[in-house]
Amino acid sequence: MRYKVVVSYDGSHYKGWQTQHRQDSVEEQIDSALFKLYRKPLKIVGSGRTDSKVHALGQVFHYDVERIIPNYKVKEALNTFLPKDIRILDVSNVDETFHARFSATKKRYDYFLTNQEYPFFTNYMGYEKRDLDLCAMRKAMTLFLGEHDFTSFTSSKIHELKNRIRTIEKFELIEHDYYLQFIIVGSSFLRYMVRMIVQTIIEVGTHKITIDEVKSMLENPDKEACRFKAAAEGLYLKEVYYD
Repeated sequence: MRYKVVVSYDGSHYKGWQTQHRQDSVEEQIDSALFKLYRKPLKIVGSGRTDSKVHALGQVFHYDVERIIPNYKVKEALNTFLPKDIRILDVSNVDETFHARFSATKKRYDYFLTNQEYPFFTNYMGYEKRDLDLCAMRKAMTLFLGEHDFTSFTSSKIHELKNRIRTIEKFELIEHDYYLQFIIVGSSFLRYMVRMIVQTIIEVGTHKITIDEVKSMLENPDKEACRFKAAAEGLYLKEVYYD
């Protein structure tokens, strides 16, 4: 039986999603909870990684197990065993063709940015005290729509043979009373890609770089081109989409 699980977590106290050697991760917490439920180690497969201190509202993983337990009881048990900053939102049965990572058609990330110094924002939003030109930011954001080689906007350690072509279908900026909300939806994302793009847009907003410079980063892919990366605390994996 294959189970599809949607999980939300506060990444503040974890070293990211993926299991780490001698480090705490969200995946390790879920592995431990599943072991308590089934009394055997199980392999879970996530839709992708999130980095240290990054949050998720709708991360997805799947696992296979022979023992059948009703979905509501799986959800209830896992939430009993898991710490309060990791919550199972939904459990469903899927056929064996479903794969949490490879069946995903697109993902949505939200990034939250504030200029307020309230302490309770610290772990959940990026912070920017400089004045921002929102008009310039929105103009720069349109450059990222469509299919591009995002070599300039990913980790410099990414393998040379890895495909860096990605498609962004939506990139929006919404103003709220105390913060800005970036929404970005794409086919998939490279490591650090969202954070690097968001910080680049912020730098346009401060007039530190120009829209033409951003265009050049996209048109001339170079892993050394972009040195900007937004704080992890403001990033949320909002949703993973499947056909």
